[in-house]
Amino acid sequence: MNPRYKSVVLDVDSTLCGIEGIDWLASLRGEEIASKVAHQTNIAMQGEFPIEDLYGNRMKLVSPTRDELKALTDAYRDAIAPGAKEAIAKWRSAGVHVVLISAGLKAAITPVALELGFDAQQVNALEIEFDSEGVFHDFDRSSPLTTVLGKRKLLKELDLPRPLLAVGDGVTDLAMQEVADAFAAFTAFASRDPVTSKADFVVSSFDELNRIILGD
Repeated sequence: MNPRYKSVVLDVDSTLCGIEGIDWLASLRGEEIASKVAHQTNIAMQGEFPIEDLYGNRMKLVSPTRDELKALTDAYRDAIAPGAKEAIAKWRSAGVHVVLISAGLKAAITPVALELGFDAQQVNALEIEFDSEGVFHDFDRSSPLTTVLGKRKLLKELDLPRPLLAVGDGVTDLAMQEVADAFAAFTAFASRDPVTSKADFVVSSFDELNRIILGD
């Protein structure tokens, strides 16, 4: 099998998994905070407001605990996109290099990623710090992933095999188009016109990604 792409970069929230991790955590804080955080997430992913101006604010509002991140891992696991596990295994069997780039929280994402066959170094996400009581203290403010162009910057640094397909649902994912050979807007969980209007492909399932990547 000769895949059309040698590397595939996947977003996690609303792409690999059908939830937004920060919104899920916010739902534990009551309706007012949940609504506020969900609104901020949406306008950031639409490109209506710089994500770097909202990331810290959302984290402060939510302030997750270690135990809540473990619960978020379970939520991610339950929300894996239909066919994703099988598709990713198929890509790897064809020699495709698959990595995750997410502005989500690494501690919650990594256990699920490992179950899907990713190595730890293939999981690029945000590190956070907890205090001695296991409550959120701060996030890695040096990470490019908290900025609108951060995924693009990180992707360039990874220097993955070419040709390369980036896949995601938000403007931070679309930014990878400049470095990738093609970008696929994934719309199964969220469809955003500022993203789909500029994508090379618009897909709503991992079966469709299979056809793009492997020609199936």
